[in-house]
Amino acid sequence: MNSLRVLCLSLASAASLAVFACGSTGGPAPGTELPDGGGNPEGSVPPPTRAEFGLDTRPTNATCKAPPRPPSTAPIELVRVYANVQLDQPMMMAKAPGDPSRWFVAQRNGAIVSFAATNPGNNPQAVTPSLQQLSGFTVQQAGEGGLLGFAFHPKFATNGKLYVTWTKTGGGPANMQSLVGVLHSPNNGGTFDSYQTILGPFDQPFTNHDGGGIAFDKNGFLYLSFGDGGGGDDPAKYGQRKDTFFSKILRIDVDNVPSGKTYGIPADNPFAKGGGEPATFAYGFRNPFRFSTDRDTGDVWVADVGQNRWEEVDHVALGGNYGWPCREGTHDYIDTGKDASKCPSMANLADPVVEHEHVPVNSRSITGGYVYRGKAIPSFVGNYVYGDYKTQELFVLTFDPTTGEAKSTLLEDAPAEPWGSFAEDENGELYAVSLTGSVYKIQAKAGAPTSAFPDRLSKTGCADPADPKKPAAGLVPFGVNAPLWSDGAEKERFLAIPDGTTITVKPDGDFDFPNGTVLVKTFTLGGKKVETRLFVRHDDGGWAGYSYEWLDDQTDAVLLPSSKKKAVGAQTWHFPSRSECVRCHTEAAGRSLGLELGQQNGDHTYPSTNRIANQLKTLEHIGMFAAPLGKPVDQIIAYPDPVGPAALEARARAYLHSNCSNCHRPDGGGRGNMNLVFATPLAATATCNVDPEAGDLGIAGAKLLVPGAPDKSLVSVRPHLSGANRMPPLGTSLVDEQGLKTIDDYIRSIAACP
Repeated sequence: MNSLRVLCLSLASAASLAVFACGSTGGPAPGTELPDGGGNPEGSVPPPTRAEFGLDTRPTNATCKAPPRPPSTAPIELVRVYANVQLDQPMMMAKAPGDPSRWFVAQRNGAIVSFAATNPGNNPQAVTPSLQQLSGFTVQQAGEGGLLGFAFHPKFATNGKLYVTWTKTGGGPANMQSLVGVLHSPNNGGTFDSYQTILGPFDQPFTNHDGGGIAFDKNGFLYLSFGDGGGGDDPAKYGQRKDTFFSKILRIDVDNVPSGKTYGIPADNPFAKGGGEPATFAYGFRNPFRFSTDRDTGDVWVADVGQNRWEEVDHVALGGNYGWPCREGTHDYIDTGKDASKCPSMANLADPVVEHEHVPVNSRSITGGYVYRGKAIPSFVGNYVYGDYKTQELFVLTFDPTTGEAKSTLLEDAPAEPWGSFAEDENGELYAVSLTGSVYKIQAKAGAPTSAFPDRLSKTGCADPADPKKPAAGLVPFGVNAPLWSDGAEKERFLAIPDGTTITVKPDGDFDFPNGTVLVKTFTLGGKKVETRLFVRHDDGGWAGYSYEWLDDQTDAVLLPSSKKKAVGAQTWHFPSRSECVRCHTEAAGRSLGLELGQQNGDHTYPSTNRIANQLKTLEHIGMFAAPLGKPVDQIIAYPDPVGPAALEARARAYLHSNCSNCHRPDGGGRGNMNLVFATPLAATATCNVDPEAGDLGIAGAKLLVPGAPDKSLVSVRPHLSGANRMPPLGTSLVDEQGLKTIDDYIRSIAACP
């Protein structure tokens, strides 16, 4: 499930899955905005004065409002459906053959639930007993485990068989085993009454790269996918082995089963008569987390998750060898002269249909989808839809009708979600399913947008049109207590919400913003503005980030269509793509990141009044919150400045919170179980003396955190590095010497794990 990778970047990468935040945290401490940051004339200003509130009234926001999403280049759009249905990490969604009235969902925790396809309620009905109860095994959800997928037998209406691929506890050092079983329902999916394991269990050497694809083809054969066993920096010792279930798509016959067996082998499987694992259909995959069979042709399409550089989509042929670890995409990966046991031959390796480069490295995790065979969009038939869990992008693979050449197109206006799977209904219409529980239907595009997305900052309504260096009148400035490292840039931050709306403070302290919100952040290096980012909550409820590059003459900033690198003085500045913004501003962290109680409970200098005041008190005073805070600010959590005078442990935890916890928290997308949220006790962070899942970087005795030893603690080692193993993996290239000194001092101060 490295296309889950489900869990975005290596537990081991812990240390600073920080990212560059496209619209909220980071920069100098509160109260150090640039001189012209709040509309004051440039030049000297008198010292600010202490006041109870920084602003007296809430400014009217007449102009800075979320614009419509930019238009897509594809003839489809995604519309959210079943918004009232509450799903818990949905891994796969399907309808039972012959029953269009209900959807069934496999959830990662082992539960199978169903809900009505029309007029669904808030709480899907659990199909009982559960997989765990029927099997007698414990579902293993560590790393990338869990109930990974299910498939209804084509004759489910008469035989009641539902096949599941999942991981349980037990086995070797990883305490994880993969297996495939069949559940039986006597009443068309109302309940289950039995479970039987048909394949496995077999030990997983690590808790990542478990595969998890499962599907029947038009001939009734069952296909299954398994990854290379994981192991981080070990480049897949199982990739080219023919005698295991690892690194393969399997094909078995569940209807014609020899005596004493639990499945049969199709006669034309490449190793049906020897030479390898008989169930093999194709091999040489790294982690084929999601695949599908074309309902018209029976063709198999798989998205194979790459290592650090290349993801690929494969049109899988019977007996094909797709190259891992000899190749990653179309590129040589292993030097066969040095590692012949892992790559015995470079001959006859199948090429992918299309590949996607990681920019930067280790920044993608591809999720396979379906070939569209529906009737609602005739012009779209035959195109393949797929996504990326990490970048939260969606793509369409089209084919030139004359040459057959494949072309992948990014859906620019698609919602940003951690895509875990896709679904196909009884009519061949397609749905995209997010690990957050959101479901979107793919449908014909509703027509041309009524207005163009503003191509200049001066046109956004969030800056003074006459002088875009100044904010529009409706913006409220803010700062953060524990800044995110952004290669030393100074930052100005503002928020704008529609008039008549308010901010809800969630139980965990995150701010939940209304639709139409725009968060603005401008980065300055060497006294010149380099970039302004807008982080926008569109009217559909989805967030998106947009980057504007400042012109050299500082007269305006221009909208960028994608990521970009630019030399600024002696350093290189990275402008993020739109998908990178939402990859870092995770749903689990509340999207806005720096706007939460702990970050806002501190002083800020308000340029328009030249006052220093507490931000929470000011926001409450001017009516920005939907409800009173309910307690004095001195009784509300406040993160310290990581390089300030507070206690060492609190400063280090604040740094990890602002730079890492957006991904490394429950459901945050960071691989594994690490939880670096500020309030999490060290014993519950899953770091202290915990083995890394993505390799030890060749450091003897390396753990995520080793008491007293920063040089063996990957939460310190990785952010000191450059290249593929660096954390954060994108957005920054310079080492934060001050911030990492705090982390190193903290590690040295820990005598033993709690």
